[in-house]
Amino acid sequence: MKEIPESGPNAVTGAALIAEKLSQLPGSPGVYRMLNGEGRVLYVGKAKNLRKRVVAYTHPERIGPRIRRMVLETHFLEIVTTHTEAEALLLEADLIKSLKPRYNILLRDDKSFPEIRLTRDHAFPRVLKHRGAHQPDNLYFGPFASAWAVNQTLQVLQRAFLLRTCSDNIFVGRTRPCLLHQIKRCCAPCVDHVSEAEYGALVDQAQAFLSGRSQEIQQHLASLMQAASDDLDFEAAAQYRDRIRAMTRVQAHTEVDLSGVAEADVIALHQEGGQTCVQVFFFRSGRNYGNRAYYPAHAKQDGTGEILEAFVGQFYASRRPPKLVLLDRRLPHHDLVTEALGVRAKRKVRVEAPQRGEKRAAVDYAARNAAEALSRRLSETSAQRKLLEALADVLGLEGPPGRIEVYDNSHTRGTQQVGGMIVAGPEGFDKKAYRKFNIKSAIAPGDDYGMMREVLSRRFGRALKEDPDRQSGQWPDLVLIDGGKGQLGIATEVFADLGIEDLPLVAVSKGPDRNAGRERLHRPDQPVLELEARDPVLYFIQRLRDEAHRFAIGSHRQKRAARTTQSPLDDIPGIGAARKKALLHHFGSARAVSEAGLADLEAVTGISAALAKKLYDWFHGGV
Repeated sequence: MKEIPESGPNAVTGAALIAEKLSQLPGSPGVYRMLNGEGRVLYVGKAKNLRKRVVAYTHPERIGPRIRRMVLETHFLEIVTTHTEAEALLLEADLIKSLKPRYNILLRDDKSFPEIRLTRDHAFPRVLKHRGAHQPDNLYFGPFASAWAVNQTLQVLQRAFLLRTCSDNIFVGRTRPCLLHQIKRCCAPCVDHVSEAEYGALVDQAQAFLSGRSQEIQQHLASLMQAASDDLDFEAAAQYRDRIRAMTRVQAHTEVDLSGVAEADVIALHQEGGQTCVQVFFFRSGRNYGNRAYYPAHAKQDGTGEILEAFVGQFYASRRPPKLVLLDRRLPHHDLVTEALGVRAKRKVRVEAPQRGEKRAAVDYAARNAAEALSRRLSETSAQRKLLEALADVLGLEGPPGRIEVYDNSHTRGTQQVGGMIVAGPEGFDKKAYRKFNIKSAIAPGDDYGMMREVLSRRFGRALKEDPDRQSGQWPDLVLIDGGKGQLGIATEVFADLGIEDLPLVAVSKGPDRNAGRERLHRPDQPVLELEARDPVLYFIQRLRDEAHRFAIGSHRQKRAARTTQSPLDDIPGIGAARKKALLHHFGSARAVSEAGLADLEAVTGISAALAKKLYDWFHGGV
């Protein structure tokens, strides 16, 4: 990376700065970044020729008002040269995704997609839902648009191929079949109901099914069903019939048919009212694996082609592109994007904007879904904005709050104490902004006031350090606390200690007899406010409070579950995941490890004599 800095304390900025640095810019491909006086990245761009591209910013009269503002704020210019323009495009997408510059088109809500994982590190592989990085010894199928779509397919796999889903620890410790075997969703390899070879055949069938060879598997099962029927083994024939039906259910005809395509993503865009929806459908093995809608952040004057191109670049910045990407329109730099996606995938990728046939029907179907999704969103956003305006009127705020933060705590008899923060705004709940706080200070068990004090101190203490000028958009316009006058007093003290005097603060308590629907609103130095039972603003506040309560309880349950399932092996220094797995495979359970003799521990693969002695001493009081 090459930085082209200011030339002194009185250095010029904006277009004059860029003009001054033009002579230092190379005529090669690369990426440039514009930064403000605080070092925050304002914009990331790519160019085939950096000097020719950046010179455009030296003529403010030729660029739009939004980019003109960006140029005025520019204090620094940084560049990175690349070998090709395709590499520059990939780097640009990566930087935009990680830095989220204010003046770029941004892809929001870019969560990972779930997949199905078929393990290959065990004699009896299992199928399970997966998110995250791939392991080399496993097979992965997807992506699926939602966890629901994965769960539906997993149910089909259970019914059709009877593969296990239990963990290796449970598998080793079983002495009799579980309920899944009784309801004919598992062949019970844990108790030797099938041999390793028979189970391997089922695994191969499941792999073939997930790879798109479902017709072949169905025909094979049909022949087995007929043979069993001919032999008068009607129970076996019925089992084959049920397996075929399970497979048929997931192959049901949908409105869009891409049966001749091994894998493809179908992407379409719809724009209305200054907002944009991009709909993505995933087709794998000739089947629809679901869809997801995205709403990129962009300026109103940005064109649809420019938005779609930025979306495609960022969408595939963290995931491998399929062999075929179908779009509802050609991109401004269509060939360049195609080349860049091929570099990302390390194989050929086709990017097409079909005009006829079943591919065009798939694109049109995605476009209709994009239009419908955006229509629903605009309607919901309009209703949400009216509620925010009404809330501002009720609380006497200067304007509708753009960001509301709601806080709640949860614990079980004072243990596993967790604080939760949820965020809401004009577009509803912003779940990416939710935060949980594991209580760290030494407070009395169940001290709700102490928990709230720590949560607010950590949240706003950090905000003051990271963004004292409140320029990042991460400061709330309204803070809601679940509680009454006591919690309000704690929040007021925290804000006073931090020197925060201008944040509207409201505590929400239930009415007499803790009656929901008669909530009371407590505000500093103001009378208690009680709204009418049918007031829409009251319903809105209840929704906010209930969502915070749900999130806090959910976070607490996750913490409690993690503690419940923690193994005694987790606390032993030197025992990582691989050695823990080897010990559990060898002995079957953590309890058996704790009771093992020194010689038995030394016999485990990967456990040295010194580590075996350490383990033995750990469980027998030698350390």
